[in-house]
Amino acid sequence: MSASVTETVVAQQNGYVKPLEPEKHCNGTTTNSKPCDLPSHTESFEVIPLWAAITTYFAFGLLILISYLRELLRRWGWIRYGAKVEGMKDFVPLYSDFEAMYTLNIYGRIKDCWNRPIASNAGDHFDVLERKTTDSFNSDLKVTGRKIRALNLSSYNYLGFAETQGSCAEDARRALSTYGAGTCSSRRELGTLDIHKELEQLVAEFVGKPAALTFGMGFATNSANLPVVVGKGSLIISDQLNHASIVLGSRLSGAKIELFKHNDMDDLERKLRHAIVYGQPRTRRPYKKILIVVEGVYSMEGSVVNLPRVVELKKKYKAYVYLDEAHSIGAMGETGRGVCEYWGVNPADIDIMMGTFTKSFGACGGYIAASEEIVDQVRRHSHNDAYAVSMSGPVAAQAVSALKTIMGRDGTDLGRHRLKQLAENSRYMRRRLMEMGFIVWGNHDSPVIPLMIFQPAKLAAFSRELLARGIGVVVVGFPATGITETRARFCLSAAHTREMLDEALAVLDDVGNRLQLKYSCHPLKSNSH
Repeated sequence: MSASVTETVVAQQNGYVKPLEPEKHCNGTTTNSKPCDLPSHTESFEVIPLWAAITTYFAFGLLILISYLRELLRRWGWIRYGAKVEGMKDFVPLYSDFEAMYTLNIYGRIKDCWNRPIASNAGDHFDVLERKTTDSFNSDLKVTGRKIRALNLSSYNYLGFAETQGSCAEDARRALSTYGAGTCSSRRELGTLDIHKELEQLVAEFVGKPAALTFGMGFATNSANLPVVVGKGSLIISDQLNHASIVLGSRLSGAKIELFKHNDMDDLERKLRHAIVYGQPRTRRPYKKILIVVEGVYSMEGSVVNLPRVVELKKKYKAYVYLDEAHSIGAMGETGRGVCEYWGVNPADIDIMMGTFTKSFGACGGYIAASEEIVDQVRRHSHNDAYAVSMSGPVAAQAVSALKTIMGRDGTDLGRHRLKQLAENSRYMRRRLMEMGFIVWGNHDSPVIPLMIFQPAKLAAFSRELLARGIGVVVVGFPATGITETRARFCLSAAHTREMLDEALAVLDDVGNRLQLKYSCHPLKSNSH
């Protein structure tokens, strides 16, 4: 293992996990007068201050107490159910009591912060449709028809290909006139187009694998294909923060499932060692195969998998690795080839590489890239390939065009420029937020930047205040996160200019002061920008 990899170890000081900077400066040069940027291949994780944790638990406790009180008053007839609930209250509930209470009284109260419809492409800016209600507890949100033009800090448009102009959009338009809007068939029947074959060849070449197979839905690429490569008698060792599609696919496979702590390689090794020593439950027979399942970039944490260590453990214990690169392909690495390139890992050491076209490529669908034997196995046995409608021609053309641009096959350096712009934007935004005193989690090179909010009331206030000032963000709270891990999640894009980011940072600085969100006990010292 190279020295740059071993230098990613973190040390804990007073509850703050600070990355150890490599001996070499992050720009690869000797010391100069300008302060060094955030060190590469490292992550920051600052735990919630005690006073913030206490107030967060108190706020949630008070909300739940008031919610149960409202439910009691409803049963006594002192408070009316909403029109949507009134006619259903005597039927058998579809949810647990707590879930129904939480949805109606807490989630429902700030539902204007979720699922906001947009009325434009998801570029650097987008049009958000305003939704309002007269009674935030009981009434449905109504679209007023007013459009709010907002800076887009919430879409997975990492390389800016979700655009209505340019070579990708033109290629998609031409494909629409050639192939139509849909295939109306599965890949195994009449749904395979010549452009699907072209896309699969490009993907295999791009990620460094012998073969690839594409699918029309990214979620189903995991959920429908994991059961093809593992089954009963096998073991899946999965990161505890893996995506829901991986969770579903693992459960459908029938394999034994073990979770290891997020990105904790020591815990992963303990699980591997235990599995090999003790074998299957009850019978103690050896597992048929052990599959380690990890993601490249974790979309809620902004963290990057410690892939060199995963590969090291895979070889040591003769396991297999399944790598989900939905958020890392096209967004990580000097040429956009994902976390293998980012860490300098040989793609041959990864048994199965999964990715999607929904993020960096501005399209939809996913792929499995592996050896020809594994791809043939997936092609023969995947329900997705047999029954799901295949990717439409225009969507495949969008992905092909984006891939050619990234690889420089379009005759321009636009792809290289976008990759560089994304990397610069991600590091610049992260450093400025840390200098302002916000607690920011994740890898310093990740385009996903979680800004910790902690308290539930501030979550709604943060979202509404930013939208009112023309900035669209995603906010996430319990139960999607832990109670004390409420956050806003920024997704950076190559489409963002430095002026756009500075405009957003100025607003964030003001809103952070107003809502008292600058919790950090270890803010970075200001750098010259």
